[in-house]
Amino acid sequence: MTLALTLSVTGGKIGPRGAGMAEAKAAARPEILVDWSRFMSPFLEQKTSCMNKPPTLMAELIAEFLGTFVLILFGTGVVAMVVLFPANTPTATVHGGYTNITLGWGLAVTMGIYLSGKISGGHLNPAVTLTLAVFRGFPWRKVVPYSVAQTSGAFLAAGLTYRDYLPAFHQVDPQLERTAGVFTTFPAFPAWTQAGFLDQVIGTALLLLLVLAITDEFNIPPGANLAPLMVGLVVVAIGMSFGGMHGYPINPARDFGPRLFTALAGFKNNGLTDGPRVWWVPVVAPLLGGLAGAAVYDFGIRRFLRAYPSSS
Repeated sequence: MTLALTLSVTGGKIGPRGAGMAEAKAAARPEILVDWSRFMSPFLEQKTSCMNKPPTLMAELIAEFLGTFVLILFGTGVVAMVVLFPANTPTATVHGGYTNITLGWGLAVTMGIYLSGKISGGHLNPAVTLTLAVFRGFPWRKVVPYSVAQTSGAFLAAGLTYRDYLPAFHQVDPQLERTAGVFTTFPAFPAWTQAGFLDQVIGTALLLLLVLAITDEFNIPPGANLAPLMVGLVVVAIGMSFGGMHGYPINPARDFGPRLFTALAGFKNNGLTDGPRVWWVPVVAPLLGGLAGAAVYDFGIRRFLRAYPSSS
């Protein structure tokens, strides 16, 4: 009977196949093979280390910039659709009026948070950033940089929306006298500044009250993947309930960034350099409203959740 023989590269020994295929394969495995794991391990360790490191401030600012950019691009875009393509024009597309605007802004907030939330927390709003610094330990050194990044993103998004709809602006409002409202907000009763101010305090207080409730680990959070959607629905509800008095900006960056663009682009009655100077209302009132809403939540709800975390 002829035996099949195999060579062992490691020792040059000859052994019968009957010694076991597993042993033969193990013996036939050359020791001179390069151990790539020794070379790859530093890169793998570096990758794992990077994954465990918190984002840098620059990464957070870029995320806030891009998140707010997307938010304002969708938001001003939906207002442009409604204003520049009214229902009585032959070329009207989908015209849902104010309903489209509230839904569009809510979805805009959702998409902006989904884009930036993992890196920066998806504030997209100086009122949110300030409130989290006061009530949730967000670093104070980041408040101004976050706010600048958010306002810059809003400014650039307004410019891109204007460029995209430029032919429509030339047709509907060639002198740019009455369409600054596509980008920024104005009071329904200009003579009653306090009415718009109160409206913005209430709207932003509701926003932060519910944002803190949605994201509170002691409450019944919907989960990180659904939280942006819930916040977007909060914005829809605020717009439908408190949108008439001052256009519900509830966000200083959302209002001031585009308003600054309208002033530089030559829009008349922009509220900053021309017409009633109402630009400060959507800046100051949301900051105060956010603090008020957070105080209501922490002293009215959260303190009980912390005291009785297991209660149903």
